[in-house]
Parts: sequence; C-alpha cells; structure tokens
Amino acid sequence: MSLQPALKQDVIKKHARSKKDTGSPEVQIALLTSRINELSAHFEKHKKDHHSRRGLLMMVSNRRSLLDYLKKTQKPVYEKLIAQLGLRK
Repeated sequence: MSLQPALKQDVIKKHARSKKDTGSPEVQIALLTSRINELSAHFEKHKKDHHSRRGLLMMVSNRRSLLDYLKKTQKPVYEKLIAQLGLRK
C-alpha cells in the first residue's frame, strides 16, 4: 500500500531540503510516517491482516534507523522533524 501521488508530493514538498530533493533522511522519514499512519488506520478495520502488519513493522524499523542516523549527524534537524511529525510524545 503506497501513498497517493498528490499526498506524496505534498509531503516531499514540505520536508525537502531543495526543490528536487526526494532522498534526504527528512523526506524519507516523513514519507514513512505517512505510510505508517495510513496502515495504522487500516488495522483498525482489518485486525487479522498479519501480512500487512509485518510490512508495518519493517517500515517502523526503517524509520527508527533513519531517525537514529539523523540524530547522530544533525541534532537540530532531528529535533525539528520529530516536532513537526508529532513523534516522541
């Protein structure tokens, strides 16, 4: 399950470092967060969808790795991003 193209472009535009940036850690984390939020809503209705749950866990793990990398290399950017995305309550 992927994001709709319009929503994906909005997320990229909001978190991109430059106009053509799609691969920076900030963009990747924001896209993963959007997909995780969509899948979490999917599991409210489909509780027994274990195959998609495995994909969700892999996405959460990948996001965690990217957040750890960002925290080590660019602490202010990390703090700004988690505040924007509403992570780390």
